[in-house]
Formats: sequence, structure tokens, C-alpha cells
Amino acid sequence: MRRAELDSFLTKIMDENPQASDINFTVGKPPQAEVDGFLKPVCRDLGIDKLTPFHTETIALNLLSADRRNIQHLLTQGSADLSYHLPGRARFRVNIFSQRGTYSVVMRQLPTKVPSVEDLKLPPVFKKMAEEKFGIIFITGATGSGKSTTLAGILNEINMKKAVHVVTLEDPVEFVHPQLKSTFNQRELGLDFDNFSSGLRAALRQAPKVILVGEMRDRETVEIGMSAAETGHLVLSTLHTVDAGQAINRVVGMFELEEERLIRIRLADTIRWIVGQRLLPKVGGGRIAALEILGNNLRVKESIVNGESEGKTFYEMMQQARPFGWMTFDDCIVEHYQKGLITEEVALAYASKRAMVARGIDQIRSSRGQKTTDIEGLAMDREYARKIE
Repeated sequence: MRRAELDSFLTKIMDENPQASDINFTVGKPPQAEVDGFLKPVCRDLGIDKLTPFHTETIALNLLSADRRNIQHLLTQGSADLSYHLPGRARFRVNIFSQRGTYSVVMRQLPTKVPSVEDLKLPPVFKKMAEEKFGIIFITGATGSGKSTTLAGILNEINMKKAVHVVTLEDPVEFVHPQLKSTFNQRELGLDFDNFSSGLRAALRQAPKVILVGEMRDRETVEIGMSAAETGHLVLSTLHTVDAGQAINRVVGMFELEEERLIRIRLADTIRWIVGQRLLPKVGGGRIAALEILGNNLRVKESIVNGESEGKTFYEMMQQARPFGWMTFDDCIVEHYQKGLITEEVALAYASKRAMVARGIDQIRSSRGQKTTDIEGLAMDREYARKIE
């Protein structure tokens, strides 16, 4: 298979599945596309019922395209990250990895258009985030939950309204931002810098006002990121955590026990917003984002420094600050259910506290005049009462 043939194959997959988010090549399975969170076989007419080790290795070599650094990464570390451009059609974030002596390839499609806050239907509070002058904004969630897309929306808002220098450190570059009001310099891991910590350290000498760090993976990157936020930069980054509270614990857990107090104080001073994301299956197909939004005030700072306690949990603070745009996952999920965007089963499956969501659903059903329980036919057993007398 030559590169032109690979491009033709990828184009055919995209034509068959315009909504595909990922393309998966795994030995023993047919070529697959992920649509709305589920894998489905593609290009069945080509007669490839099961990919062989030769198939996946050929695809991998075409994608690597004699890139010595990535080939060395694949051979020594077992996986390699790279980007791939399908001319005139799409860009992909690619991961090639070995498993049981064979190679697998996963290609994540990257949108070519930079989304706006309005395009993503994000709450108005995201425009407030774009107005921050300094500090750290974390977007958290599982892989594939749309963290990079949300960050692109915030950066797009900055690009349209502020004449500032923005430096991004990405793995790989996902959204190519146009040069509007802001000046963008987008750097790619492996191509322009060796690792996030060295790239971030160098960025501080490049006179940026806004720095995007693709992911805070280690202690050194977090430490430099906090220093940047403390010296007047706005730092945006992602973490792989389930919710806002865990984001704090993840960062603190990167440091030694004797450093915990100091790190908590620094985090309390630098964190501006933490946004959690989950993608939920939507009624009628597609997916919709459920959001958790935690800002910063005196109560939040106190809980970051001293840890959560009864009556002082981040969950309760987000509930109480709903008028300011904060929200819990459960509030957002109940809202989606009320609008008919998700089913009751999905709402309960993705809830942080199922009892809270169940109560919200019961209130909605009750207001619509629907039943809120399956229990029927209850009555007083008067005969039993007479016997006792």
C-alpha cells in the first residue's frame, strides 16, 4: 500500500461515515470507525473481514513516513503520537502502538474549523474565562470527552477580542487558529520542543500573555505552569480526572507529602476555573456534553488549602453558586433530561450522585403529571386490623 492508496482508503471511510470521530485498525478485526461512541465495521465491500499484522504494519509505516523520531519512539517505547493530513479533507491525531507483537493504529479526526463558544453551545460563563488576565484554567475529563475542543473555543474567544500573544504547546497541534486580533504561535511536541516542561519553560521567554499546555502530565510541568500563572500569564491546560475535586487531588498528588501545604496554597491562589466534561449519548443519535464548572472564591480557596469537609465540599459550592454560572454534572444532566436531549437511563448512568439525579427526574416527571414510581395497588388491610383488636 502506497501513501496515495492509504489516502484513498481513508477518504472512502470518511465518505461512508461523515460523523466518524475515530478510525481504528486492529489485527483480527475489520477496519472500524467510531460513530457516536460505538465502533462499526467499514468498507465491507473491500472484503477485509480481519486485518492481518501485515495490513496494520503497512498502514503504520505509511503514516510514520520515515519520521526517525517517531519510529524510534515506537520501537523503544511501544507507541508513537503524530499528526496526519488528508489533503483537502481532514486532519488526524494518530497513535500507533504495539500489542502482542503486532501494531494497532487509532486515528482521531480533528475538525478543520476552529469552533466558537456559540458553535459549541457552551454556557456564557466560558466568555468570562476568556476574559481572565492570569491564573490557571483546567479542563478535565476522560480521553475523547472534548477537552481540546472546549479549549479551542476559549482560545477563539480570546483571538476575536484581545490583541495578545498566545503560545500553544500541543501533542499534536489539533486546531490551527487563524491570525485574527491575537498573535498565535502553535508548537508541536517532538517537532518544535522535546517535552511539555521544557516547552513551557521556553514559552516564558517568548513574551506570551496566554499559554496553552496540551496536558499537565508531570510535577515539573505543573510547577512551571503555576509559576507562569503567578507571574501574570493565563495558563490553560487539561487533566484526566473524573471531576473538579479530583483535579485538585491529582495535582497535589504529584508532589511530596511535605510539599502538600505549600502546593495547596499556590493552587488556591492560581486556579481560576476548573471545567469537567463528559459526553453523553443523545436521543436520536449523536452525543452531548455534560459540564461541571467550578470557579474560585473565598470558600473554594479555603477548601483547596484545607481539603474538603462536611458542608464545605466543591459539589455543594457548585450547587450554591448556580446563579454565577457554576454547575455540577448532576445539575447539567437533569437539565438535559428536562429538555428531552437524553433518556432517564443515560442520565442515571452518567450521574455523579445517582440519588440527586433520580430526585431531579422525579420532580420533572411529577410536574408533567407522569408517574414517579412503579409501586401500585397499595391499600390498608382493614381485616387484619380487626383481627388484632
